[in-house]
Amino acid sequence: MSLLASFMNLAGPDLIIILLIILVLFGAKKLPELAKGMGQAVREFQKAKDEFSDELNKAGKTEEKSVHPAQANVPRIEPGTPGATTQPDPNQTVAPGNRADQV
Repeated sequence: MSLLASFMNLAGPDLIIILLIILVLFGAKKLPELAKGMGQAVREFQKAKDEFSDELNKAGKTEEKSVHPAQANVPRIEPGTPGATTQPDPNQTVAPGNRADQV
């Protein structure tokens, strides 16, 4: 409550009047439930904020690590070399009557 008082610059008597108005509006039995609900909401908000900042930090760290140049796993064949012509794969079979290659 002191945070609220310092934020809105309320003095002691002003804060007491506001608390009495809240007590009259909600009743003595509802105040603990309201305070508990507000506490849970604040905790959930803090938890979500922390998870979000952790995800941002993780994303920044993995981005820095993953900026390495890729290495080729397949040998490069330059045009004009004898092995540059493509030949059909002997393991691939074409069913008779299949006209997909004639389109």
